Amino acid sequence: MQMPSRIHIFGASGSGTTSLASALAAKHGHRHLDTDDFYWLPTEPPYQQTRAREVRLGLLRSALAQPQSWVLSGSLCGWGDPLIPEFDLVVFLVVPMQVRLARLRAREIERYGHEAIAPGGALHHAHVEFLDWAGRYDVGGSEMRSRVLHEAWLSTLPGAVLRLEGDRSVAEQLTQIEGSIEAGLLTTRCSGPSARAARTSAAERAR
Repeated sequence: MQMPSRIHIFGASGSGTTSLASALAAKHGHRHLDTDDFYWLPTEPPYQQTRAREVRLGLLRSALAQPQSWVLSGSLCGWGDPLIPEFDLVVFLVVPMQVRLARLRAREIERYGHEAIAPGGALHHAHVEFLDWAGRYDVGGSEMRSRVLHEAWLSTLPGAVLRLEGDRSVAEQLTQIEGSIEAGLLTTRCSGPSARAARTSAAERAR
């Protein structure tokens, strides 16, 4: 089974894109990149200031151009569209809202500490706003990171798309990706001359 060389895994916040990408990279020898590392400037606490669109796009383009196979986690709909031709396979994770929010609460406590995000804490307001934003993914419109936006973006992709739905472990998700590839369900769309032609055409449209 030959894992595609250039994979993008995305979904709602808390859907597990980073965990799945990390596991895939460790097993198959890909570099693991995450869009957050390009979208946000390094700050303390993190995720306070974004990079300019052209700057983050240039940094990510350079990272993807390295010769080693890679898997990219996170969302880049809109600002990263010129990079769509780079993807051999896009994996879309769909996870129930309550599962996602529980994961995000646990992650926030681990990252910042319970005291900081509790009522009266320095980051409480930001924490509440973040969970509210994440909770609107399934009902929000295309003006935000939402299911509507992601489904519309998926419909424009020229290459292979694999949709993984439900509350599954990382091991189960990875097995499903490997099984789909081994069964030949993705071969005609993520490899070969037709896919390369599609990527070239999309790249020309993006210029």
